[in-house]
Amino acid sequence: MSEATQLLEAVERGEPHAAEELLPLVYDELRRLANSRMASEKPGQTLQPTALVHEAWLKLMGSGRERWQDSRHFIAAAAEAMRRIMVDRARRKATGKHGGQHQRVELEAVDLAPPTTDENLLLLDEALKRLTEHDAQTAEIVKLRYFVGLTTSESADALGISVASVKRQWAYARAWLFRQLRSGSDR
Repeated sequence: MSEATQLLEAVERGEPHAAEELLPLVYDELRRLANSRMASEKPGQTLQPTALVHEAWLKLMGSGRERWQDSRHFIAAAAEAMRRIMVDRARRKATGKHGGQHQRVELEAVDLAPPTTDENLLLLDEALKRLTEHDAQTAEIVKLRYFVGLTTSESADALGISVASVKRQWAYARAWLFRQLRSGSDR
């Protein structure tokens, strides 16, 4: 019997450290399975192969009901667990509660074009006031980047914060304002 098969039997018997000893023996194979499963997924997938392996491991070790004949049977069960995890995740994402009706939009593709009308400028001003109440520093970044035309590094220097902070807050502000302006135009 292989070491993995012996450890699988020890897991079934409930031996306390058997699962810890088993993981290093099967991890590479599980990771290879996860990589091949994830390779066919669309770009932008939030589930990573490592997370898929860990979820499958927890599912397999947590059930307590499984009996595996050998390591190949265990790997097959892991592949099935991964498939179920991915299907369940796809179902959740497709529901309205989890944003299934929304399309993914890359923030770089969202352009806060200069307002073309007074009405748009007023909507932007109202949204910027709400953003100031919510997050004053992020609102300052919008003013510096959008209205003054400063670069990311110039904005960081002006506010005395890191360039990474400006980038993160600018991305947040663009998404926040986009949502506000879109809901404001629906009125």
